[in-house]
Amino acid sequence: MNDFTSSPVDGPNGAALLIVDDDRAIRDLLGRSLTGHGYRVTTAANTREMEEVLREGGIDLILLDIMMPGEDGLSACRRIIGSDGPPVVFLSALGEEDDRITGLETGASHYLPKPCSAREVLATVRAALRQRGQVEPSQRKAFRFGSGWLIDFTSHELVDPKGVLVDLTDGEFAVLRAFVERPRRVLPRETLLEAARGPDSESFDRAIDVQVSRLRRKLNAEGDIIRTIRNEGYMFAPQVSRA
Repeated sequence: MNDFTSSPVDGPNGAALLIVDDDRAIRDLLGRSLTGHGYRVTTAANTREMEEVLREGGIDLILLDIMMPGEDGLSACRRIIGSDGPPVVFLSALGEEDDRITGLETGASHYLPKPCSAREVLATVRAALRQRGQVEPSQRKAFRFGSGWLIDFTSHELVDPKGVLVDLTDGEFAVLRAFVERPRRVLPRETLLEAARGPDSESFDRAIDVQVSRLRRKLNAEGDIIRTIRNEGYMFAPQVSRA
């Protein structure tokens, strides 16, 4: 078993993560990446080693593979959730829709099909840990639009109609939030630029055009969700409702 530890540099409160995967290369890669972001990481090659770590306590989140020798991840997840254990994020090569639905119905908070980028894993870990804060429904600010998209301003998440978390940069999320807050209105580029302004934003109109283009790709749309209004800006076309 490999154990990665780090002081809490920029991970939220140095949260403790447990990576359970029979592939050592994946354990090592994710361990280094998440440790580098300030998380305290422990790894296990199977559910037996996982149980040894869990008995010691202090784990805030489990990244769990499904196909492993011995007990599979689905069975382990049911046991973890049934015993009020830490939240589970599945990382699995089984990426079909039925596989994702089964994983989520087992009790996992998120499901990431392999291969996935370290950045996507990091974003999902952050989202799952925010969810663990148990925000009251009355405090949750979430909206639905289009054919079943869900955007949650509280947890900073966008979920597609199949229930899959969509990875957005901070700038992309800020622009999408501006659209959702002002649906069916023409927004000048200056308005969107102000919404997206941050440490890595660029102060010119072309930056917004790039953000909108990326959002369209991630929303699997060309011009039907975010419409270009010539010489004026952009308009978010779908109806928006509170979730």
